[in-house]
Amino acid sequence: MNQRKSGVLLKLFLSMLYISAFTFGGGFVIVTFMKRKFVDELHWIDEKEMLDMTALAQSSPGAIAVNAAILVGWKVGGFPGMLAAVLGTIIPPMAILSVISLFYQLFAANRYVALVLKGMQSGVAAVILDVSLSLGKNVLKDKVWAHYAVMACAFVATFFFKVNVIYVILCAAAVGVVLAVTSRKGGKAQ
Repeated sequence: MNQRKSGVLLKLFLSMLYISAFTFGGGFVIVTFMKRKFVDELHWIDEKEMLDMTALAQSSPGAIAVNAAILVGWKVGGFPGMLAAVLGTIIPPMAILSVISLFYQLFAANRYVALVLKGMQSGVAAVILDVSLSLGKNVLKDKVWAHYAVMACAFVATFFFKVNVIYVILCAAAVGVVLAVTSRKGGKAQ
């Protein structure tokens, strides 16, 4: 590997390490800093590509920050760039979580920490409920009976029958594919 490419990989690794270590608030915050660094400052990627990468990172399974690091790293340096970017992204949270896990038993035994964690659980439940209601409201606006049926069946299957969510998601995806294929065929016939 030539010296120039090594320098780019090192800069990519250190940039992602810095961004990941000092960014709090989730993947979208990290993507914003990646845009500033790689589009505005280093000019390695243009703005449209970064927007496309953000959309791909968001729609792919996994953490948005890691997905974006994969895409940016691949664009900048191929497979070695992808490895450098991902390592730079995951090292800070792994180090922080490792330190926290060492002291977890001390925290878990503390009454006040336990109360804070209980409060956080309630907050997470409220956020999930809010997201569910917001997404459900958008589905209800479409006024498609099949969407209503899928929502009702998914709720009944998980809440009353304790069906694994993976099966519910796979069944809903299958229904979505069937609806898409039948609507496409219906559109061509007209």
